Amino acid sequence: MQLQNKKIIQLVSDDFEDLELWYPVLRLREEGATVHIVGEKKGEQYIGKYGVPIVSDLSFQEIEPNDYDAILVPGGWSPDKLRRYEEVLHMVKTMDDQQKPVGQICHAGWVLISAKILEGKKVTSTPGIKDDMTNAGAIWLDEAVVVDGHLISSRRPPDLPDYMREFIKVLSK
Repeated sequence: MQLQNKKIIQLVSDDFEDLELWYPVLRLREEGATVHIVGEKKGEQYIGKYGVPIVSDLSFQEIEPNDYDAILVPGGWSPDKLRRYEEVLHMVKTMDDQQKPVGQICHAGWVLISAKILEGKKVTSTPGIKDDMTNAGAIWLDEAVVVDGHLISSRRPPDLPDYMREFIKVLSK
């Protein structure tokens, strides 16, 4: 239970990639972390791309990022929705400013692009948004997981074990 005193924000909106949201949540909870599911509305049910639901614990407006140790952005199509909320961008920017772990997988890079935190950072993502990432100033690598300080990025569901191993390492420091 190496993460017993850690609190993590797991962002959510409809059309998240089911495994890219649920796998990190379950792994972090196994390690003793408190993971809050945070969406536009508290108590709202959100549906993943493949039909797996999740209910939000809190709304974006209820979150004070300073009270948390890390943030996770899921992949799927939800990042295109999440990046439209100023509260989401504020959470990501705050975590970045404080050098707290920011995890992103697959299309989640869109949120980091909109938060304008990728200039000069080494990252990966689904190859489908490689151009978006590099146009935002990132150094894109085609690897299962890339760690650049407090930023932990991954490509897609088969990379989840590598992604979470590295995210937990960074969060444990």
